[in-house]
Amino acid sequence: MRMRRILAMGAAMLSLPAAAAAQGALGANFNEHFEDVSYRELEQAQAKWIRLFVPMPQLDRGAAEHGAVKAILDAGDHGYNTIFTLKWPYSDRDFPKAGSAEFQRELVRLDALLPLVMGKVDILVIGNEPYFETREKDRDLDLNAFYEVMAARVIAYRKAHCGANCKTRLYMGALNRLDLKKNITPSTERWLAYVKATPEIEGVNIHPHVPKIELSKAFLDYILPRMRPQQTFIVTEFSLVGWWQQNLQKPVAPAFADKYGAPRDAQNWQIIKAALETPFPKQQWDDFLRMSPWFEGRKHYLANQMKMFRDTGRLAVATYGFKQGSSMSNNFGPDKTPWLLNSVYAGRTIKPNPDGTTAFNYAWIDDFRRLQTK
Repeated sequence: MRMRRILAMGAAMLSLPAAAAAQGALGANFNEHFEDVSYRELEQAQAKWIRLFVPMPQLDRGAAEHGAVKAILDAGDHGYNTIFTLKWPYSDRDFPKAGSAEFQRELVRLDALLPLVMGKVDILVIGNEPYFETREKDRDLDLNAFYEVMAARVIAYRKAHCGANCKTRLYMGALNRLDLKKNITPSTERWLAYVKATPEIEGVNIHPHVPKIELSKAFLDYILPRMRPQQTFIVTEFSLVGWWQQNLQKPVAPAFADKYGAPRDAQNWQIIKAALETPFPKQQWDDFLRMSPWFEGRKHYLANQMKMFRDTGRLAVATYGFKQGSSMSNNFGPDKTPWLLNSVYAGRTIKPNPDGTTAFNYAWIDDFRRLQTK
C-alpha cells in the first residue's frame, strides 16, 4: 500500500507543469531588453529559464508585433522555460477607477496579449514592481483593487481558454524592499491575503535588491507565513546593487590604479564610465573588480543567495541579471544605479572575445553554471 502511494505521488509529480516541477531553478533575467537574448550565450551558461517583461502601454502599437512578446514565444519554441511579466507603470498618476476610459484601455491591452501567451509561457507574472512603479502616495488599496481586477481577468481567460491542465502558471509580483518597515503596509498585507485566498495563484514574486544579503531574509520571513503551505515563490530579480552603489564614489583600489595608470584619486564610478566609453580588455576589467575588496569579497553572492532561497524548500524559479543592457550604461555617473555589475555577461564594459563572443563577468559565471544542477 505504501509503495503504491509513493508511485502514485511520483506519477503526479511527473504530470505537473514545468513551472511547478522546477523547484529551485535558476535562470536568466533580461528585463525589457528582449534584443539581448542570445541562445549562444544561454547555452554557454547552461541556462534553461528566460524571463522578460513587457510595459503594457507599449502593446498599443500591436501586441503580436512587440519584441518582448515575439522573443518570449521564440524562446519557448527553442525549448526554454519562460517567465513573462506584465508591467503596469503608473509613476505619474493614480490607478484608474473601474469603469473609466483609462481602465477600459488597460483591459483592452490585456485582452490583446492573453491569447498570444496563455498556454505558451510557463509562468505569467501579474505585475512587475507595483510598489516601485507608482508614486508613494498611490501605494494604497486602490493599487490592490486594480491588480485584483487584472488578475481576475487573467484567471478567467485561462479557465475559459486553457483548461485545468494549462501550462501557464500564475504569480503575483513583485514585492520590493520588504526589509524596510515603511514598505510593510495595509496594501502589502492585502496583496499577500489575495495571493493566499486565490487558488489559481501559485504564489508571489519578490525582488530582493539589497545592500547586504542578510536583508533578503526579511522578504522570506514576510511572505512565507502569509501564503498557503503548498504555494511557492519566484524571484525574477535579485542583487547586491545597493552595496555596489555605496561604493561608487569611493577611491579605486591603489593596486589597480598603479597597474593601469589611473589616478589614485579616481573614483570607482569613473573607472566604470571609462570602461563603458572604451571597453576594457577582459583582464583589465577583471582586475578592476578582483582588486576591489568591496566586490571580490562578495563574488559568491549568487551562490549564497540561491542557497538561502532554496533552503526554504519553496522556491520555484529565480532569474538573475544576465547581460549588461543599454539602460544600464546610458548616462553613467556617480549617482547611476550600477545594475551592470550584476550581469553574468559584461559586453558593455569588456571588449568582445577574440572569436567575437561576449565576455562574461568572472565573479558569476562559474557559480551560475554550478547552480543549474540542484
